[in-house]
Amino acid sequence: MQITTIGLDIAKNVFQVHGIGAAQKVIVRKQLRRGQVMAFFEALAPCLIGMEACATSHHWARELTKLGHMVRLMPAKDVRAYVKRNKNDAADAEAICEAVRRPTMRFVRIKSAEQQGQLMLHRARDLLMRQRTQVINALRAHLAEFGITAAQGREGIKELLAVVVQDEGSRLPVDAHASLTVLAAQLQSVQTMIGTLEKRIIAQHRSNEASKRLETIPGIGVIGATTIAAVVPDPRVFRSGRDFAAWIGIVPRQDSTGGKQKLGPISKQGDQYLRRILIVGAHAFLRRARQQPDKYPWLTQLLARRPFKVVAVALANKMARIAWALLAKGGTYRAPQLAAV
Repeated sequence: MQITTIGLDIAKNVFQVHGIGAAQKVIVRKQLRRGQVMAFFEALAPCLIGMEACATSHHWARELTKLGHMVRLMPAKDVRAYVKRNKNDAADAEAICEAVRRPTMRFVRIKSAEQQGQLMLHRARDLLMRQRTQVINALRAHLAEFGITAAQGREGIKELLAVVVQDEGSRLPVDAHASLTVLAAQLQSVQTMIGTLEKRIIAQHRSNEASKRLETIPGIGVIGATTIAAVVPDPRVFRSGRDFAAWIGIVPRQDSTGGKQKLGPISKQGDQYLRRILIVGAHAFLRRARQQPDKYPWLTQLLARRPFKVVAVALANKMARIAWALLAKGGTYRAPQLAAV
């Protein structure tokens, strides 16, 4: 009997396979070790393979596609509804096999290795920036124990580092100075690595035509433009800018029933990193718009009615829609004409 559809539950070492034939009968239900996966699928005729879009799923999707199989990735939360009762690997693989055949199922586009590499630059930079913040906080806290403080911001950190470098035991104990010297060196090392990654991101931005067009949108800089260009290489996967904003998770979460609409806070679904970049960019743009209220009447009126952070999320939603429009239709951002006084 020939297998037509397979549900593959992937993991680090043990993979669960659930395969059915054209008559919907179970043909294979077994576990595979990591080294057995490729050999197993090489021996099969081309078929439909479903997997959850999770860690390493894009790698396996690319490798199985090379063997002639049709691979489809699905959001894990959408597959969860097809698990019959208790959760285990066999039940998950069976649920995946059932979900991948549903005509209304939503599928995740398979990322290329180059696309994942571009996004990895942003993830690595984000990790190093968090580590930099931790080291700075540790430096400030340890020096404050000896009454040494400085203002917030870069200039304050420079003052603290100068104290660590110049101190010769007059203000700091010997052991404390040795510890702070290590932290200062760690901060310098992390800063250097962040600069190296940012240079690659800037080079990536300059060589990408779509990224340069996205940078013309107010509130979107080099980081935001390169992130959107890498996450959405093909804007046609979204029907509209509204769908793109909903995928990012900057739209109200709905809990409506009986014809009554109940809208709550933003859904926070989709790409957390991209959502944060857009909202941070919206905050920066709003601070500038406050200084020029006549130039941005829409934001000025909204700020008069709503809190600052609510307006920032609304602006981030608008930025996402504009970004999709530029990717889908081409061109650059054109500021709206102000009405005559």
